[in-house]
Amino acid sequence: MAQDLPLGLQDFRKIIENDFKYIDKTRYIYEMCRTPGAYFLSRPRRFGKSITLAVLQELYLGSRDLFKGLWIQDHWDWNRTHPVLRISFSALGFQEIGLKAALEQELKQIALSKRIQLKTIGVASMFKEMIVELAKKNKVVVLIDEYDAPIINYLGKEIEKAYENRELLKSFYTVLKDLDSHLEFVFITGVSKFSKVGIFSGMNNLTDLSMHPQYATMLGYTQQELESNFMEELETTATQLLINPTKLLDQLRWWYNGYRFHLDAQRVYNPVSVNNFFDRKEFKNFWFETGTPTFLINLLKQEGIYKFTNDPQPEQSFDTFELENLNVYGLLYQTGYLTIKTRNPFGLYELDYPNHEVEYAMNGYLFEAFSGLRYGEGLPLVFKLETLLRNQNLEQAIQVLQGMFKGIPYQLHEHYPEKFFHAAIHLLFTYMGLSVHSEVCTADGRADAVVETPTHIYLFEFKLDQSADVALNQIRQKQYYQAFWQKGKPVLGVGVNFSSTIKNIEDWKLEQLG
Repeated sequence: MAQDLPLGLQDFRKIIENDFKYIDKTRYIYEMCRTPGAYFLSRPRRFGKSITLAVLQELYLGSRDLFKGLWIQDHWDWNRTHPVLRISFSALGFQEIGLKAALEQELKQIALSKRIQLKTIGVASMFKEMIVELAKKNKVVVLIDEYDAPIINYLGKEIEKAYENRELLKSFYTVLKDLDSHLEFVFITGVSKFSKVGIFSGMNNLTDLSMHPQYATMLGYTQQELESNFMEELETTATQLLINPTKLLDQLRWWYNGYRFHLDAQRVYNPVSVNNFFDRKEFKNFWFETGTPTFLINLLKQEGIYKFTNDPQPEQSFDTFELENLNVYGLLYQTGYLTIKTRNPFGLYELDYPNHEVEYAMNGYLFEAFSGLRYGEGLPLVFKLETLLRNQNLEQAIQVLQGMFKGIPYQLHEHYPEKFFHAAIHLLFTYMGLSVHSEVCTADGRADAVVETPTHIYLFEFKLDQSADVALNQIRQKQYYQAFWQKGKPVLGVGVNFSSTIKNIEDWKLEQLG
């Protein structure tokens, strides 16, 4: 009988004692702990960071019974126990009472539970005093979860609060360097990776594992882990969905695999998506539903960025970021919306969506953002337009587009009307699931958008403040259509002219090519 899935559970003790499924990652943890020191790991939300800290806590407390049957049971020195100081910043309640008050409250509660009478005031002094007191028994293990929550929670809304919290955290973490002789092991996790200058300026001994090849698959499920640990779930789900098991694996890989945290590492699945899929036995955007990237969407809209391929980045641009210079690609990579695809001969990395779940959901959010639609309005519009294009009813399809552009707020396209028109068109067609290649390269130039339906191929050319005839003439003169003749479908040229005066499609023309 298959074990229950730990949906939303992050307590290792509860998972084991209640016989929930746990994918054994203890060999990675053992290798990391072999050398005492301070370690840092950034991973997207809901990727297993908290459960990893919970495992570390039970290991250092000597909870041997919890590790029966796991790799580490026969390799860990169970006679070696240490006091553990664990803090989860996302659970502090700092948004209600402020970071300083919330952290002081947390330290007092921890001290009370460990029967320590704190004599100092101020978070750094209290933190230091607690470690010194605990170290009288044995060297201390410090586990910090979601270290960056007091900063990233304020991006895009109260940035001054983010700066204020960063300064407080700097002084807080400096304590760890000063008390190195009192510490056995330090592990800090979060979503983002600020440079050492940003927060960990005093911790020169902090080892970053975020893009270390040995630990690239410590979090998330590899393909082998999925197939060996979810055999019963795979069989049951394949039977219920009336699908071949091999086909089911292909679909799972397409939907939820694809995260890569080092160029040479295996790709991994998002655990929350896999667990929820086997629980509900349906393909949905499970990870995306756990948090809406409102700040990122607004930043992308502000920067006019709506597609991410063919824009190689140096590693330093997405490996770390700072409040003073927020890098869109760094934010997208660290938060899990983009992942490593390839590296070109110049050492630049190409980033892309990790899988269908992220690409589909992100395109939906971006489409609504760039077109001025409210949340949830995009899908009905997409369905209507898709039906019209498949039925070759281009006139009504253009009317749908005109209605969409009519609703775009003026401030969205005030300065860059062509970019916003093109962005909305591209995101719309991508979202509907048709074969869309925005600005596809051909031998003689680039068509603005290529839309392929089961029966036809549409070549769109968009112009701003010119005419539909000019757009069609460019399609003819550049002979964009020749690249698509081998598909054996009629190729239709569509010239569309936008007017910056009326902020909409002014005229359009259709012509069969070839």
